[in-house]
Amino acid sequence: MIDFFEFCNKISPLDNIASVELSSILKLNSVKKNEPIVTRSPHAREFYFIKKGIVKLCFNGDGTEFTMRFFEAHTLLCDIESCTKNEHSKYRIVAIEDTEFFSFSFFEFEKLCLTHHSLETFYRRFMTMANLNMMERISEILEENATKRYNNFIKKNPHLLQRISLGELSNYLGIT
Repeated sequence: MIDFFEFCNKISPLDNIASVELSSILKLNSVKKNEPIVTRSPHAREFYFIKKGIVKLCFNGDGTEFTMRFFEAHTLLCDIESCTKNEHSKYRIVAIEDTEFFSFSFFEFEKLCLTHHSLETFYRRFMTMANLNMMERISEILEENATKRYNNFIKKNPHLLQRISLGELSNYLGIT
């Protein structure tokens, strides 16, 4: 749990009471390689903090899988669209390695934000960062050729090259 709170405090410091109440809704989970954390059919109603391992956020379009992003240890993710719209998730979150993660309810977290300014600030800053990351990803896909996307990936994620398959990498880069 220490890694999770270090992650949170880097984004925005949490007060002690907020940390205690947030820790009360955390659940430790694990999945094996290739098992889903979230499948496409149910509502995604949780945040996931990757403690150990790697997962991919992906979806199927016309029978082809598209990988939006890889998340490794010490990162937080959520299908915010499914949570906020209370709709079925379009995405799957699948373990690429045996993975341990903390999960916590989106709705319980929102309730805590109502009573703890430090959590609300963390949430706002986290969502801003997530939005910027997604905008960068969209820009990369639309504006860069495959070679540039590959070189950018290697530059930003050299440690992932040995941990993901070439198929997963080509899927992420949009290369067939």
